[in-house]
Amino acid sequence: MKIGIYGGTFDPIHRGHMAAARAASGALGLDKLLIIPDGTPPHKAQDACGASGHHRLEMARIAADRLGLSIPVEVPDLELKRPGKSYTSDTLRQIHKRHPKDELWLLMGTDMFLTLHRWHEPEVILSLAGICAFGRAEGDGEDLFAPQRELLEKQYHARVTTITLPGLVEISSSQLRQRLEAGERPEELDPSVRGYILRHGLYGTHADLKHLGWEDLRACSYSMIRAKRIPHVRGCEEEAVRLARRWGEDEDDARAAAILHDCTKYLNLEEQLSLCGKYDIILDHMERETVKLLHSKTGAAIARWEYGMPERVCDAICWHTTGKPDMTTLEKILYIADYMEPTRDFDGVERLRALVYEDLDAAVRLGLEMSVEDLTGRGVPVHPNTLGALRFLTKGE
Repeated sequence: MKIGIYGGTFDPIHRGHMAAARAASGALGLDKLLIIPDGTPPHKAQDACGASGHHRLEMARIAADRLGLSIPVEVPDLELKRPGKSYTSDTLRQIHKRHPKDELWLLMGTDMFLTLHRWHEPEVILSLAGICAFGRAEGDGEDLFAPQRELLEKQYHARVTTITLPGLVEISSSQLRQRLEAGERPEELDPSVRGYILRHGLYGTHADLKHLGWEDLRACSYSMIRAKRIPHVRGCEEEAVRLARRWGEDEDDARAAAILHDCTKYLNLEEQLSLCGKYDIILDHMERETVKLLHSKTGAAIARWEYGMPERVCDAICWHTTGKPDMTTLEKILYIADYMEPTRDFDGVERLRALVYEDLDAAVRLGLEMSVEDLTGRGVPVHPNTLGALRFLTKGE
C-alpha cells in the first residue's frame, strides 16, 4: 500500500492545502492519505492568534471529508498527543512502525522542500519516505526544484517526485486569519471550514450565531455534517421554500428549518444523549435506544438555543423524522420536503412530487404510508408518532 503523509500547521486549513492533497494523491497513485496537524512545529513560533490543536484537528477532519477522494483519508492526532517539538522524523518512525511493509510518501510545499536537508534528522526522513514536493505558485517550476532534488538524491539516495499546481495562488494562513477577524468571507476557505470557525469564534470572528445571514447559517450547518449529506440539505432547503410559497407559509422559516434540520445527524448515540441531557429533552423508550430518531430532537434544541430560531421552526425540525398528529403547515412542509427533495430516488417519489403541489395533506399521508411500509418491510419498529400522524390524516376519510 502507498500512503501519503501531509503535515502542516493548518491554521486554518484552506483550499490551497486541499488542492495540493488532491494533486499529490493523483500523481502518486496513493492508496491512503494521512493529513497530520502539527503539534509544536520546530520551524516556526506558534501564533498567539492561532487556533488550538483541537480546533486545527477538527478543521482538518472537515477538509479531509470535503476532498472527494476515492481513497481513505485519515486525520490522526499523533503529533498533537506527542509532547515536545513535532519532528517529522519522529512522526515517520511512528507511521513506519504501524505500516512496516507499506510505501510512505511525505508531501510538502516548495519552501519546506528547499530546506529539507536542514531539518532534524533528514537522513531518517529520507530513509523512511519518498518526497513529493508541489509548487504552490506559478513560479514554482522545475528550475526551482531540480537543484534540490539532485542534492537530496546524491547525499541521501532520496526518492523525489515534484509536481506543479498550475494557476494556484499562494495563500497565507496569517492573512486569512486577519481577513476573518475583519469580517470577510475568504473564498480560499471551504464553507464548512469557515462555518466551524464561526461556530467556535476562532481568529477573532465573534459571530452572533443568533443573527446569521443565510450564507453563514448554511456554512455553520454544513460544518456539522458530512459532505455526502450536503446535497440533501441543499435540496431540502430548495424544496421547502418552493412548498412554502405554494401553500402560503413563511419562506424564511421554511428555509431556516431546512438548513438546520440535519445538523446533528452524524452524532453518535452517546453524543446525542449528552445533548438531550444538556437541553432537558425527554425521550421515550424507543428514542433512547434508536440513534436515528434523536437528531430531530437534538437538532431542534441546537436551532433554538444556539441559533435563536423561533419555536415554530424548532418544532418543524423536531417532527421532521417521525411526524406527529395534527402537524402545522410548516411541519408538514419540512417533513415532506425532507422525504422527496430532488436528490431522493425511490419507487413512487415522482408521484409524491406531483401530489404535494396539488394536496399537501394527501402527499404527507402518502409519505407516511410509504415510510411505514418501508420500516415494517425491513423489520424496523415504527414510532407511535408516525402511526398517530397517519391516523390523524386518514380519520376524515
